[in-house]
Amino acid sequence: MPKQPSHHPKHIPQRTCVGCREVNAKRALIRLVRTENGVQIDPTGKASGRGAYLHDQRSCWQKAMKGALANALRMSFTDDDRQRLAAFIAELPEHESSDVK
Repeated sequence: MPKQPSHHPKHIPQRTCVGCREVNAKRALIRLVRTENGVQIDPTGKASGRGAYLHDQRSCWQKAMKGALANALRMSFTDDDRQRLAAFIAELPEHESSDVK
């Protein structure tokens, strides 16, 4: 017997932005991961370790850096972590991008 086509939409994983608490598609957010070398940006979204997600806008990252990101990753940031993240934040757009929300 031939397999009937599925009429269910494909499941899209959802994640919550640590900065603004908005739920969005996993692929629309940037993943950070806790590693032995501190917090790292995970462009593949597949690195092993405790992860957290943020939108690609500066306001979300600034809110998250006040404590929510460290809590989500269950770690304390080192000075190196803060410098690395600050450099990344400086490259982000200041205002919300059109594909968010």
